[in-house]
Amino acid sequence: MSRISPSDQLSVTFGALADPTRRAILARLAAGEASVTELAQPFELSLPGVSKHLKVLQRAGLITQGRNAQWRPCRLEAPRLKEVSDWVGEYRRFWDESFERLDDYLEQLKKEKRSDGRQEDGR
Repeated sequence: MSRISPSDQLSVTFGALADPTRRAILARLAAGEASVTELAQPFELSLPGVSKHLKVLQRAGLITQGRNAQWRPCRLEAPRLKEVSDWVGEYRRFWDESFERLDDYLEQLKKEKRSDGRQEDGR
């Protein structure tokens, strides 16, 4: 089996996160391990339908499924979510810097307006 490159893995992860049912499953697993039956309860899906979602999440590395006798608990895998957070964080830095520049520009406009002798409300 070939290894997925980091950029391709990110695509697989975002693909898994694109579905609201899978995001809800991850939110539930953030509270702790759960069985497939427990994960299926809030959804109008069959167990095989939920299992398909779980396979997508497993392939993306977002969850693992253990084996404890007949119980197969699913658990959240935080490292993959951290990779997504780190990637998004790079863009957050960009937006934060853009908003800071916009704030500086607006403050400059206010100062220019005041030095022009007009009140800030435009009169």
